[in-house]
Amino acid sequence: MPITSPHNRHLRELRKLAQRRVRDRSGRFVAEGEDLLEAADAAGWPALERYSAAGSGLPGIEVEPELLAAASQLGSGTRTLAVYEQRWAPAPSGPLCLSLHGIADPGNVGTILRSALAFGAASVALGPGCADPFGPKAVRASMGAVFAVPLARVASVAELPGETVALDAHASEPIAALDLPEGGAVTLLVGAERAGLPADVLAASDRAARIPIGSESLNAAMAATVALYELTRGAISGAPSSPRTGDAAPNHRIDPR
Repeated sequence: MPITSPHNRHLRELRKLAQRRVRDRSGRFVAEGEDLLEAADAAGWPALERYSAAGSGLPGIEVEPELLAAASQLGSGTRTLAVYEQRWAPAPSGPLCLSLHGIADPGNVGTILRSALAFGAASVALGPGCADPFGPKAVRASMGAVFAVPLARVASVAELPGETVALDAHASEPIAALDLPEGGAVTLLVGAERAGLPADVLAASDRAARIPIGSESLNAAMAATVALYELTRGAISGAPSSPRTGDAAPNHRIDPR
C-alpha cells in the first residue's frame, strides 16, 4: 500500500533534510529524479531509502504523487527520490584537485562539481564559506557528479595537495601560460565571483594565475570550468586527467585583453 498521509514519519524526515543543519547532523541527503538516482546506482552509491510516485512503475516505497511532490525540493515535483549517506574523503587528493573558497551559491557548487568530473579532477576540496554540496540545489546542478567526485573539507591551503595555483583576476600570469612541474600534483583554488580569494589564501598559495577576459568578471562556475580546461587541455583521453605541463600556448578562446 502506498503512503497516503502527509504526517507519515518518512515524509517528515524527507522534508527536514532540506535544512542544512539536519543534513549536517544526520550525515544524510536527498537526490531527486530518475537521472540522479541512476547516476548514484552507476557510481555504486546505495540508497538508504527510495521512494516513488504511486503508479509510476519505478522502484521504491510508493507514495501518493501529491505527497511526494510536497516532499520534493524541486519546483516541478518529482516521480522518484532517495536518501543517501554523505561521503567525505579524509583529505583531498591529486594529481588534480579543485579547491573552493567562499562559493556560497549551491548552484555554482553543483555546476563546479560537474566540471570537475568532466575534466578529470581527482577531488574537490570545500573550504570556508562554501555551500553544502549535498544540498538539494547543489545535488541537482551537479547532474550526478556529486556521486562520482571525491569531496573533502579543508580549513587552509596547507591541507591541499601539490603545487597550489590561485585563480586571481589581478595576477600577471595567464593560466594558459603556466609551466607546471611535470608529474606533480596541482591544486587549483577558486573563490567567489565578487570577493575572489581572500588575501591570506592568495599569500599562502604557491602561485597565482588569471583568465584573460574582456569584461570585469566571470561567474565562479564558469571561471572554474575555463581554468580546468586550460590545466587539462590536451590531456583528456577517457582516463582521469593529469595537469598540463610545459604548455605555454596562447589562449585563443577568450579575449586576451
